[in-house]
Amino acid sequence: MAEFLFEIFCEEIPARMQKGAEDQLIKLVREKFDALGVSHQGIDAYSTPRRLVAVAHGVELLTKERVEEKRGPRVGAPDQALQGFLSTNNFKMEDLETRDTGKGVFYFATLSEKGRDTASLIPEVVDHILRSFQWPKSMTWGSHSFAWVRPIQRLMVIFNGQGVLGSFTLEGETQIPFCSHTTGHRFLAPEPITITTLEGYKRDLESAYVLVDRQARKEKILCDATKLCESIGATLKEDAKLLDEVTGLVEWPVCLWGSIPAAYFDLPQDVLMTSMRVHQKYFSVIDKQGLLKPHFVVVSNQVALDQGEQIVAGNEKVLNARLSDAKFFWDQDRKVPLGEKTERLAGITFHIKLGTMYQKIERLQSLVGGLGFNVPPEILTRAAFLSKTDLVTEMVGEFPELQGIMGGYYAQHDSEDAAVVRAISEHYSPQGPQDKCPSAPVSVALALADKLDTLAGFFLIDEKPTGSKDPYALRRAALGIIRLILENKLRLKLRSLIQTAMDAYVLPKRQEAVADLMDFMIERFRVQLKDQGFRFDILAAIFEQSSSDDFTDLFERVKALSTFLQIEDGVNLAAAYRRARNIVHAESLKGGFVSKGAVDAALLSDEAERDLFHLLQKVKTATQGFIKQEAYTEAMTHFATLRIPLDLFFHKVIVNADDAALRQNRLELLAELQRVMEEVADFSQVSKDHS
Repeated sequence: MAEFLFEIFCEEIPARMQKGAEDQLIKLVREKFDALGVSHQGIDAYSTPRRLVAVAHGVELLTKERVEEKRGPRVGAPDQALQGFLSTNNFKMEDLETRDTGKGVFYFATLSEKGRDTASLIPEVVDHILRSFQWPKSMTWGSHSFAWVRPIQRLMVIFNGQGVLGSFTLEGETQIPFCSHTTGHRFLAPEPITITTLEGYKRDLESAYVLVDRQARKEKILCDATKLCESIGATLKEDAKLLDEVTGLVEWPVCLWGSIPAAYFDLPQDVLMTSMRVHQKYFSVIDKQGLLKPHFVVVSNQVALDQGEQIVAGNEKVLNARLSDAKFFWDQDRKVPLGEKTERLAGITFHIKLGTMYQKIERLQSLVGGLGFNVPPEILTRAAFLSKTDLVTEMVGEFPELQGIMGGYYAQHDSEDAAVVRAISEHYSPQGPQDKCPSAPVSVALALADKLDTLAGFFLIDEKPTGSKDPYALRRAALGIIRLILENKLRLKLRSLIQTAMDAYVLPKRQEAVADLMDFMIERFRVQLKDQGFRFDILAAIFEQSSSDDFTDLFERVKALSTFLQIEDGVNLAAAYRRARNIVHAESLKGGFVSKGAVDAALLSDEAERDLFHLLQKVKTATQGFIKQEAYTEAMTHFATLRIPLDLFFHKVIVNADDAALRQNRLELLAELQRVMEEVADFSQVSKDHS
């Protein structure tokens, strides 16, 4: 068993690309090993700003022996075909045998390849990795056409504790020779380090101020930053996205803390945090109430002799300049009320085919009033009118991440209604599964209207998401609508709202657009419920049975059926329902049964069928009442009472009786059972594996 260690050393790899590069590197190594018949026990990958590393563990020194049988042309075929087969596979006539396949006599040969020395195949593996790698963006350098994310400086290739001889050809005579050494930190330890194993590689690099494992760097940043905050009685603000990014910017993280001048604390806290996070990559420091402290944590890639004083001073100077600009924008923006700037939205394009942002807010004002919220209409329309105006402010021009948020601050400064202020701040939410969902009525109405308008417009112009692309984040908008509906228990007729939203556009109407968008919303809804753990067959049982566009109602049905099928009576009843359905279906196919829609009580001759019939009538009446009340759990609880009578019916009653009238009536009874249960769900969709 051997170890394969491969390091691609290059100029700085963008932080956002590093994790994906690790995953792709593992895939490419595994792919080539499998193609060559190289056995191994696992592959890992690591990355830093300047290196991408693959290591394969437990690699066999010899590849697997390969035996492959090949069929040639038919015996008697033209000689040219036979010679081509021999030439292509490097066979001789004595290597061939003839065999009757039942469809003729053909030539056959067995291709046998002994195991090869894995070390000799490593250059081929390296070549495959480098030529097959796909970066989101790449570049060329020098005079050759080979592209990589950044110029490659060195290729370290180690197999079984020794450097591998070879090189990678960029173009013509330009080559990058393989080596068996690496270097440490660019400034702190740039001297060459000879490597033989992964253990030594990690150890020696750590001594040379490089943590090659990104998870180790991430944990060090989080631990050191937390300790710094604790030393001043504060807390590090959680920011997983920033932590990931900063981890990809440094090889040897050193956490330092700086100060924010008190003069800038009259700026909104969101402005301060966004400026530090987006532009400077600083972590915010907060108190127990979540309020910003006058400090920040910066992660340096350098160990300074002065304990980082100059580094901190430099970062404070840059931050001071950035916040000075922000304060200027804040002061300038507040000189003109938000409402007086709204007309400027006519100069901002929403989409070339969908008009301007001003046209969008006109549609929003109309749409929010039709959602049925018990809110004064002037509050709804005012919130819609101001919702996008911060797009024309200086602050949002500098910090696009603050759109919506700044609108809320400016509306508050202008003494707008508190509900309007909150709605402006929240109407982009929820933007993801972790984002808080609005709950205030005006906020919910505006958030719904905004997302509905966006979806309606793009579906009207046939700009729908594909399997790989969603440039306008329409899936996110759909999931946002679903969360707004479910978490606020809204009772909306979504299809009607979609039609209303599309009617607001002065565009040619695609007849299928409403149906397309409704199908898209239902599919997103099903995916979300599946992600929450609901079984696929349960979702099918509800969605196939109902054409409802009331997502809250559908969700309650899904929950009720899921709960029902977790108890023994529910599982057994679903199985009995399937048996009843199969009998009725089989007789219908044979032409022996056509339902008349009613059971004749006078023909119920057996006690078991009478008991089932009478109980079924009670359950039917009760179920209809529960369905009107949307009490689906109670309805299914009543279904469970049918289990024992139905079991007795199947045990004691011959459904396919010789008497035609009895047979028809008993099939009607089973058909009635189906109809009653299918008022809530299509139990035929419930998997046999779960019932």
